[in-house]
Amino acid sequence: MEYNYIKSLHLIFVITWFAGLFYIVRLFVYQIEAFHKPSPDKEILGAQFKIMAKRLWTIITWPSMILAIGFAIWLIVLRPFYLSDAWMQVKLGFVFLLIIYHIKCHIIYKQLQNDIVKHSSNFMRLFNEGATIILFAIVFLVVLRNAVNWIYGVIGILLFSVLLMLGYKFYKRLRERN
Repeated sequence: MEYNYIKSLHLIFVITWFAGLFYIVRLFVYQIEAFHKPSPDKEILGAQFKIMAKRLWTIITWPSMILAIGFAIWLIVLRPFYLSDAWMQVKLGFVFLLIIYHIKCHIIYKQLQNDIVKHSSNFMRLFNEGATIILFAIVFLVVLRNAVNWIYGVIGILLFSVLLMLGYKFYKRLRERN
């Protein structure tokens, strides 16, 4: 029974972690676009987006990541045999990529809080898909873990990534025409 409670808490904090990652990058898009507006819009919008980003990042996203990882470790302590399963090893690889993605978001967050803009809003829109790809990969791995089909799921994620990139390029062209 303890396992199910810990697993539930783990899932709740994974969901809030992803929600924070999805929204913070969207705020980056808005911050970058506000940075290129004329005064006084630049200052007014920039200040508001900084407050929103700070609250999201420090109150929701970082704590959610820490709690999701903490409960994941607890689950592994309760069921260490999962570590020998191939699906779990691949999942942990994706979790590692998610942590790297989170750290990259933190670097961008700090830059934008200091009015340092190193990326375009278009780059951020594309960057936002990184968390989506990782989410799909992890969900498919967990759901299909007891079947050989998880390998096809990973291949499907790679193909999905290619489709996302093509969709992004199409969307970018549409935006440039308008």
